[in-house]
Amino acid sequence: MSVTTPAPPTHGTDLSLATLDSVQKRVLWLAVSMVHHANRVRRVESGLKVGGHQASSASMVSIMSALYFRHLRAEDRVSVKPHAAPVLHAINYLLGRLDRRYLTELRSFGGLQSYPSRAKDPDPVDFSTGSVGIGATSTIWSAMSHRYVSDHFDSPKGGRHIALVGDAELDEGAIWEAVVDPMVPRLDEVLWIVDINRQSLDRVVPDIAAGRIADMFEAAGWHTITVKYGRRLRELFGRPGGEGFQRRIDEMSNEEYQRLLVADPSELRERLEGEGAVRRDVRRVITELNDAELIAAVRDLGGHDLEDLSAAFRAADQVTHGPTVIFAYTIKGWHLPIEGHPGNHSALLTQGQWERLADDLGADVEDPWAEFGEGSAETDLCRAAAERLTREGVERVSTPPIPTELGREHGAVVSTQRAFGRFLNDLSREAPELAKRVVTVSPDVASSTNLGGWINKVGIWSMRERRDWFADDPESLVHWREGERGQHIELGIAEGNLVGLLGELGLTWARDGQPLLPIGTMYDPFVNRALEPWSFGIYAGGQSILVGTPSGVTLAPEGGAHQSVSTPSVGLEQPGCVAWEPAFGQDLEWTLLHALAQLGKPGGTSAYFRLSTRGIDQDLAEVPSDAESREERRLAVLSGGYRLREATGSPDVTLVGLGAIMPEVCAAADELDQAGVHVDVVCLTSPALVFRALRRRQGLGKGDESLLDRLFPADRVAPIVSVLDGHPHTLAFLGAIRTVPVAPLGVNDFGQSGDIQDLYAHFDIDADAIVGAALDLVHG
Repeated sequence: MSVTTPAPPTHGTDLSLATLDSVQKRVLWLAVSMVHHANRVRRVESGLKVGGHQASSASMVSIMSALYFRHLRAEDRVSVKPHAAPVLHAINYLLGRLDRRYLTELRSFGGLQSYPSRAKDPDPVDFSTGSVGIGATSTIWSAMSHRYVSDHFDSPKGGRHIALVGDAELDEGAIWEAVVDPMVPRLDEVLWIVDINRQSLDRVVPDIAAGRIADMFEAAGWHTITVKYGRRLRELFGRPGGEGFQRRIDEMSNEEYQRLLVADPSELRERLEGEGAVRRDVRRVITELNDAELIAAVRDLGGHDLEDLSAAFRAADQVTHGPTVIFAYTIKGWHLPIEGHPGNHSALLTQGQWERLADDLGADVEDPWAEFGEGSAETDLCRAAAERLTREGVERVSTPPIPTELGREHGAVVSTQRAFGRFLNDLSREAPELAKRVVTVSPDVASSTNLGGWINKVGIWSMRERRDWFADDPESLVHWREGERGQHIELGIAEGNLVGLLGELGLTWARDGQPLLPIGTMYDPFVNRALEPWSFGIYAGGQSILVGTPSGVTLAPEGGAHQSVSTPSVGLEQPGCVAWEPAFGQDLEWTLLHALAQLGKPGGTSAYFRLSTRGIDQDLAEVPSDAESREERRLAVLSGGYRLREATGSPDVTLVGLGAIMPEVCAAADELDQAGVHVDVVCLTSPALVFRALRRRQGLGKGDESLLDRLFPADRVAPIVSVLDGHPHTLAFLGAIRTVPVAPLGVNDFGQSGDIQDLYAHFDIDADAIVGAALDLVHG
């Protein structure tokens, strides 16, 4: 469906429109003044420009004023485009949701953030949107997450999931990966409002892209509504010659239209007439207008017409079978002296321009943060909106108790990826109430990341029942039973979508009061592809577990395209997350249970697991059999690592291994022992926790510094050989713990096809390389 002309108003009076217009002018003034104060008034010790986006804010003022003060409901959630953050704060201030003192603290330490942040801003923010494209798509994953919660638990009714998007933001690939996902066309609660101001950061958006983009949305199953021309222009289009006048404007490139906005009246008339066949019609229309009327007409766009916007919002509410996008044409820098200029993105009003704006908008430069007078229509409107938007508190449900073990004997030769698949089935058997909170997500790699058994047990979540046409096929190992009670979500091949959904599933404890335990799986090399939205989801407060598998060059025959090198470092460096790379099945079970316990609560933490398809002899783990020693080992595993072997007497060298490489570490230790070299062996489960412990010892950050004494006791100090199937610098910091020499071994080049042993030898991470590095340290 494509709607281009707003429906006639069904409610509202000229008086209420005048009041709303007065409010939007105050919103504009406050937003501009926040940026002005931060840059022109507040002292900045460093002398650096604070920045802000007065022009980008101005283009959104009408859209957001109509939305918040006239249309929005308490249950709706809104993602505000990053550069319109001052508008959101101005509105929250007028709604009584932001203390006045913060208006002078935009982009200051402890003040208002540069971009909307639900975790760091002092006023209500539904979505963090600092990363262009990600905030908008979050509304899709938020809607999907609420649907999932509603299908599985008692949850309050949800509202619209609304994204306010800049038109240049639609260039981001993340947008289109999300828009075209097969599940999205069923999300009728999703509404996007695109601010078509025709400008990006550095330039006017070339040509005329909006129509083509609207076609792309419609092809993906979205409904489109276009609010292009205001009522003044539409009236001119109806005059004699108006049809040609409209065609002239419709056919203008974005660049030509923007040039009109900075032209003086005589130049405007000349440029507007143009040279085409409709020149006579254009002249006939504009001749009847004086200069002021002509200037106002060219600027009369639908995205600044409060009634047209309200009508478009009402039309969107009537759509009940698919998401909707409204294209609202605006002017970047609307009502400001910098409006329409291609260089206005980061431009700041001068003191004189700001003072003249106050006169134009009826504000007071001596009291820039003044509220409306008591008893005024504006105050009544703000209070009514605040009351309408007041949300009831969410009653939070606690996660069921999480066991410390699942009772499995991890014997024989098992890979951590296979142990992961077994874990989910064991969890559903040993802790069924807890397992009901688990939701797994995969970008079309569920079976190849060992989720098949789990999927067969719990089914696929779908917004409608779907028949599995291969249910009776004896050769089908995974049965795609789809329905509203399934616990696995299968997305298309787009890792960004996966982590975007993980972030929102990991926020349901806060949004809906129902904690979920989201686990996403993807091929480990593609973690880097998903890194930004994954990281941003964590920043926004989403708590989840990301499983990257298979990993490293250990995925030997697949070749360099599917072999990961830098992901261990990524995990170590990611805030709000603990990275794990256990070598053994029992270690994986313990760490996964621990990671689940950190989800779905205030102050929770995400986790990243790097797993392997390589089968490892579980006897190498030497898990203690008596209860006390076993518990001691479990706690050591959860702290970040443990001492696997100790030499008789003082060690000559300590071998430190991580993940799938532990068999080579143990083999090297055996060979060194036979050569008379005394060896200690340390098996790490989380280098991230070890590094945090070191930082804590240095008085920086949080961590368990006692871990360092357990892993590297002062009476067993020795040079270190560290080895992992990843970049060697990941463990290079270990030498700083006791100030000893360290030989970090790992992979620092692109992989290639071959057998595991061939590749291990090629990259110097096999037993021979470990032995050689150890002897060099001992005899060096």
